[in-house]
Amino acid sequence: MPDFAELHQFWVYLAASPLLGLTMTLCAYLAAQRIGAWCKGAPIANPVAIAIAIVVGILSLSGMSYERYFAGAQFVHFLLGPATVALAVPLVRQLPRLRQHWLPLTAALLAGCVTAIVSVVVVAQWLGATPALIATLAPKSVTSPIAMAVAQRLGGLPSLTAALVIGTGIFGAIFSTWLFHGLRVRSDAARGFAMGLAAHGIGTARAFQLSPEMGAFAGLAMGLNGALTALLAPWLVPLVMRWVG
Repeated sequence: MPDFAELHQFWVYLAASPLLGLTMTLCAYLAAQRIGAWCKGAPIANPVAIAIAIVVGILSLSGMSYERYFAGAQFVHFLLGPATVALAVPLVRQLPRLRQHWLPLTAALLAGCVTAIVSVVVVAQWLGATPALIATLAPKSVTSPIAMAVAQRLGGLPSLTAALVIGTGIFGAIFSTWLFHGLRVRSDAARGFAMGLAAHGIGTARAFQLSPEMGAFAGLAMGLNGALTALLAPWLVPLVMRWVG
């Protein structure tokens, strides 16, 4: 029989190390990737969603606080910026096609960005959400660092925005493939751009799993949508709120 008192003491010792959070995060994601491989890449077996569930389960069972976990896992958070910049590599390889399709891509970017902001503000206000909650929801379709900055500027809650961004990305990565099949969208460029526009980094990661071309267009959409949302949201959100109200 195991000595649970000794196991508890060993866990307390490990929890004091900042490396535990980093190790836990990496192991959870590796396990999630293995599960995804067992499911033959099915969209529902999204590695990010599975890894989040694993980490949440471990933290809940062990009683470890999020602050202690993040003290070690923040290195992964730091790498989010360099990983986003690294998307420039596949973009360069697709430059000829990007130049060829610049007009429809620009139209799709404007339509997607404005629709993402306006739709969530209108629905949230009709459901009676507070201005702070609306500001929190508005930038949910862009990557976390930009979304949190936009939410803070609008008077929202950046930490809640980060959770909503992750949920939006997971939803888009899971259901986008079925939606494209239903709408008979076969172009990798169109699929990738839509995934990056609506599901930011998590959608982009899913796009790269399907094809390099799809991933390149998703990365382009993610970056452009983040920049455009940062410019439009501060004046578009109050304008829509006054119009609906």
